[in-house]
Amino acid sequence: MNQVRASGIEQAWAALGGDPALLARIGTGGRGGTLPARLPVMELARSTVAVCSLAAAELAARRTGGPVPRVRIDDGAVATAFTGERHLRIDGRAAATFAPLSRFWRSADGWVRTHANYPHHRARLLAALGLPGDAPDDVAVAAVAASFAGLRGEEIERTVYAAGGLAVAARTPARWAADPRGAALAGTPLVAGERLDDAPVRRAAAPGGEPVLPAAGLRVLDLTRVIAGPVATRTLALLGADVLRIDSPRLPESPDAHGDTGFGKRSADLDLGRPSGRAALDALLDDVDVVVLGYRPGALDRFGLTPRALAARRPGLVVGRLSAWGFSGPWAERRGFDSLVQVATGIASVQAGPEGPPGALPAQALDHGTGYLLAAAVLRALTEQHDGGGSRLVTLSLARTAAWLLDELPAPAPEGSGTGSDARSGSDADTDGPCDSYDPEKWLTETDSPLGRLRHALPAVAFDGSPANWSRPPGPLGADRPVWLAAR
Repeated sequence: MNQVRASGIEQAWAALGGDPALLARIGTGGRGGTLPARLPVMELARSTVAVCSLAAAELAARRTGGPVPRVRIDDGAVATAFTGERHLRIDGRAAATFAPLSRFWRSADGWVRTHANYPHHRARLLAALGLPGDAPDDVAVAAVAASFAGLRGEEIERTVYAAGGLAVAARTPARWAADPRGAALAGTPLVAGERLDDAPVRRAAAPGGEPVLPAAGLRVLDLTRVIAGPVATRTLALLGADVLRIDSPRLPESPDAHGDTGFGKRSADLDLGRPSGRAALDALLDDVDVVVLGYRPGALDRFGLTPRALAARRPGLVVGRLSAWGFSGPWAERRGFDSLVQVATGIASVQAGPEGPPGALPAQALDHGTGYLLAAAVLRALTEQHDGGGSRLVTLSLARTAAWLLDELPAPAPEGSGTGSDARSGSDADTDGPCDSYDPEKWLTETDSPLGRLRHALPAVAFDGSPANWSRPPGPLGADRPVWLAAR
């Protein structure tokens, strides 16, 4: 007899250490099948947003002394948020997504995917093949295709990574599970939580009034990039936190990506290699409540930004961290992105059609899902501090979220069955095209901002009394002062 799997919401809430009795506070609705795929992508999306909403509602009740508000999750709002970067318009212009050299390529023994959205990654990819970094896109695409066609996938992987670029050979789920890189994730929790000390917690009193803002009065230092980490900190900003994103002026970031994930936050540049930058960071750390780390493991260690060093400096802190490949194993310190994790873990092979290259999910679901889980884990850590104090660390990775999607979530219903939360509809989904199984307009709005007129997705996190939109639109990256908003 086949064992019935717990729902994704039940699995995720258990991974967060939440009280199962609170699951009765969640209500879901809307049209299923809005992220059609061979894998339970809609289940993942709905579950991560639902538990994030419940963690926010739980913290709101703990801080105000009231009952836990009811959570209300709409599939259309969730699907729109998970594809938010595709819906974003800046003065009518669509946001830039994948660059010409970020794509699948034929290798001598299969397929490889590269990521070259950033100029330095593009230059390193071309340098690995002996090509000039300033080659025009059409010339570069032809040259890379010709070069890769004669090489085996894992040889391409090694060569490009050795040059500082990003390339991953496509694997099946079974091949990834048997590989030391995949085996390192076996037995690791979806959300790892650790109490670092027994320090008392310094915390501002919860302000009253509506809407309910469970993170009001909290200061969050955002040391993340791209999508997953910024989604987590955008969520904390929605819930009332003073979120300050810090970037290095030496490291490029996509302004369009920030146009989607920068809502509710402020943003400053700090060069931590200079004394002035370190001094400004030290001042921020003196009075922070949450630090969210989204750089690859080891990248920030030289600046004293390890979780234990941060907790020693600021007892009572909550540290959230995420990575692409996990925090142990052969690839722990490698750079990675959602698209590459899909390819390495076998998701792309499952999504492949009968002809052509491997496929992709209908959204960058590993990024978005891990981001909502990270926000939920931070919120639950804050709730647990109300009972027992202590500095807390929560840890997630895109690769572990991929394993959850591949092996643990309930499978989507067969096509045509008309049942289940993730029943397929239409043709195979492609991450580079829009999801057309529903109309997202209901969950989109327009906002004037320093970046221009933005069309963007509304928040998917929702509970009784929660904000309907962020308190402020994104501004230019690095335009704010590296200080907290007000004394407390």
